[in-house]
Amino acid sequence: MRAPVTLERHDWSLHRKGAIDQARHAEKIKEAIRENLPQIVSEEAIITSDGQRIVKVPIRSLELPRFRYDFGRNRHVGQGEGETQPGDTVGQGSPAGPGPGKQAGDQPGIDYYEAEITIDELANLLFEDLQLPNLQQKVTENLETETLKLKELARKGAFSNLDKRRTVLENIKRNALKHKRPVYGGISDEDLRFKIWVPETRRESNAVVIAMRDVSGSMGEFEKYISRTFYFWMVRFLRTKYTNVQIVFITHHTEAKEVDEETFFKLGESGGTKVSSAYQLALEIIQRRYDPNAWNIYPFHFSDGDNWGDADNRRCVELVQRLLEVSNVFGYGEIREGPARSTSTLMSAFQQIKDPRFITVVINDKRDVLPALKAFFSPRVPEASGAA
Repeated sequence: MRAPVTLERHDWSLHRKGAIDQARHAEKIKEAIRENLPQIVSEEAIITSDGQRIVKVPIRSLELPRFRYDFGRNRHVGQGEGETQPGDTVGQGSPAGPGPGKQAGDQPGIDYYEAEITIDELANLLFEDLQLPNLQQKVTENLETETLKLKELARKGAFSNLDKRRTVLENIKRNALKHKRPVYGGISDEDLRFKIWVPETRRESNAVVIAMRDVSGSMGEFEKYISRTFYFWMVRFLRTKYTNVQIVFITHHTEAKEVDEETFFKLGESGGTKVSSAYQLALEIIQRRYDPNAWNIYPFHFSDGDNWGDADNRRCVELVQRLLEVSNVFGYGEIREGPARSTSTLMSAFQQIKDPRFITVVINDKRDVLPALKAFFSPRVPEASGAA
């Protein structure tokens, strides 16, 4: 007679099942957030928050697959009524409810719930593939940053820093040499190993990002919102991933001026447009404060493309080429509400610039902000031959 099968009391596979399901659930949430990133990053509630806001993302409920029967009927077989044709939509009611010739749907819906994620967690997902392109090692005195880390081992130290794994290994090694048997037991002071704090010096490259924003009267609500959204995430990205990065804020209409961060994001729109004023001021700031031999330089500019005449467009082309001589990358973003709008005269003028480090993007929709971030902050942008 076969012995009955018994379940061991300490079957650890049962305990691991919950952890596995939890990990799978967390990964599904991350996948859903990644799929919705273009919509999430342009949410106005995030951009206008203090940075501590919790974002709620709709996630499809996860259920194990199973058959569902209509217990109001006696037949539970798989065929239909026999009156359908190829291409017919099955089991879908009217979204607005019953109407003439229509009935309410009788099929179960899909359950959704809102997953909560902090701005910091969202930023980690958003920034995981972004970095400053063409970052170079520069000759400067401010490249070294020092941090303390628990790395090296010592025979003496605080018991809170005891390295249990290395202590056990040392004990087994000592027993193997003494008793010819690699066994664990009889811990002595000779076996103890402690982690100790050691300074770690890391060399970093200095970089400056010059953020330029068009605040002329032609910048409407959509253009204003998009430029602020892009720079909101750009500033957060730079301060999250880099230590030695400075940001210069420039606003312009017919005249350009350097402003602080709060003014940059809150300044209203008025006046005409002379884009060259911003590029000229950026060059002057670089010449005064940021030697290209010591700094990686990244100018970025957002505008609606409306500019004061062809003469200033030609001046802009000249200034961009001069900026490219001292910059790692130059990014220009043009905001046009709706895909039907024609190319601006400024963007047309920029088409003669063939340097691969001059990157242009066009934003027609809020969902284009994330692709713009990825275009400007891709890991590597080809360097022009002979570039400084």
